[in-house]
Amino acid sequence: MSGLDKRVGSYEEALAGLTDDMTILSGGFGLCGIPENLIAEIRRRGTRGLTVVSNNCGVDGFGLGVLLEDRQIRKMIASYVGENALFEQQLLNGELEVELTPQGTLAERLRAGGAGIPAFFTATGYGTQVAEGKETRQIKGRHYILEEAITGDFAIVKGWKADHFGNVVYRHTAQNFNPIVATAGRITVVEVEEIVEPGELEPSQIHTPGIYVDRIIQGSFEKRIEKRTVRG
Repeated sequence: MSGLDKRVGSYEEALAGLTDDMTILSGGFGLCGIPENLIAEIRRRGTRGLTVVSNNCGVDGFGLGVLLEDRQIRKMIASYVGENALFEQQLLNGELEVELTPQGTLAERLRAGGAGIPAFFTATGYGTQVAEGKETRQIKGRHYILEEAITGDFAIVKGWKADHFGNVVYRHTAQNFNPIVATAGRITVVEVEEIVEPGELEPSQIHTPGIYVDRIIQGSFEKRIEKRTVRG
């Protein structure tokens, strides 16, 4: 990797500098649009004590769920537990610190982090457990709670296409949390299905400009379906 060329040749190089006790922001929703190979590299490295921020924690045996198996995650900030039995077990047993955040609030906390906004007020969660320990304020007759922005040491992202400069396009619903996660990492790493020459991507189609991206790697993906439903 040199200059404006963000390409790296291996997943080991893609996550160079990742150490224990860091905060990782991960794109994806369920198993849709998850950076599955970057997650696998984190598992291979055995990095521990991690705080992971993502909409959810994958499923048993795939996605972020594999990091739970070796107790690599210390704290999870997510919107829901989902169908991950190990996530549920570690949460109920007190083995995993979990901060459950309303989905829209989580998205806005990440967006604020990427925009350099330290905190914001939202009505979501007022009067519930979500508001416990947080500053509250009444504005124009309505109650709000203060939510702090989220940033991370690493942001891991799954894109569809990118050019050498790190400009990224996402495909359909795989866009989900990926664009906002990409803006909020100190080091943002994007794995894509295809890397194209500069100028091949239509400027109006680019979702994440290369200014947010530090490293790009091309990979192959299983794209597992979280829950398959078929007609009997």
